[in-house]
Amino acid sequence: MTWIQDLSRLREQRTPAVLVTVAAVRGHAPREAGAKMVVTAEAIFQTIGGGNLEMSMITRARQLLAEGSSEPQMFTLRLNDKAPATYGRQCCGGEVTILLEPQAVPTAVAIFGVGNVGMELARILARHDMELYLSDSRPEQLEQLAALEPPVARLHAQPALLGEEVLTRLPAGTHVLIMTHDHAEDFHLCDAALRRTDLGSVGLIGSNAKWQRFRKNLAASGHEEHDIQRIDCPIGLPQVAGKTPATIAVSVAADLLARLSRAAAPTNATEPTSHTDSHPRAEQPAAC
Repeated sequence: MTWIQDLSRLREQRTPAVLVTVAAVRGHAPREAGAKMVVTAEAIFQTIGGGNLEMSMITRARQLLAEGSSEPQMFTLRLNDKAPATYGRQCCGGEVTILLEPQAVPTAVAIFGVGNVGMELARILARHDMELYLSDSRPEQLEQLAALEPPVARLHAQPALLGEEVLTRLPAGTHVLIMTHDHAEDFHLCDAALRRTDLGSVGLIGSNAKWQRFRKNLAASGHEEHDIQRIDCPIGLPQVAGKTPATIAVSVAADLLARLSRAAAPTNATEPTSHTDSHPRAEQPAAC
């Protein structure tokens, strides 16, 4: 299996990883420039040569995963008997530059109701790198998705008479947007969403009057007020006014993307030129 296949499989499994690449080599080194390795919190795929070089980069990659960092980092390590080493000496005599690129779990967004607004919203979000779930109780509504430009997003079109069944299977952290053609469907989806505690956010299209009715009925269904407040209604940016489907979709998409941008704000990170952290010695340094 290639490193590309490894990354694709990890993306499907929603497992964060770090892609480790030998970016440059001077002199002798265990692997050539372009060699790659994929590191997760629990597994390693491929190799960049073993020994102190590889173990140091595995350690740093897992630190990035633990920190939730999204910023690439570059390291330069000397492979000689005078260079600092934690996992055994590598006396190849060369110098290696390593690039670490965190591969975050893609954002997941679910739109329930692919009507006028839902279709316009799908058109916008499909241009972003995300897992986009689209569900409607009317199968014919999902057929129009074929008219979308080739998407950047990975689309999951799921017709379902009971959208709640789709909602219960969504990945943890999914951002849910409810905008079906039927207020009864909307209510059941809101009820199902509140019964999950691991969703990213929940938004409901509608007026303040609609939301007041829903709040009352959700409370009557046994939901606590602090849980009901997890649902945003109305949705979208208040400063983007308008009632056309395209305008509403732009407003909702802008609000969601701003939320995602805030959540993904990078942490400040330094980029050391060599890795000399103290860790247990590796059992077998690799030969050059």
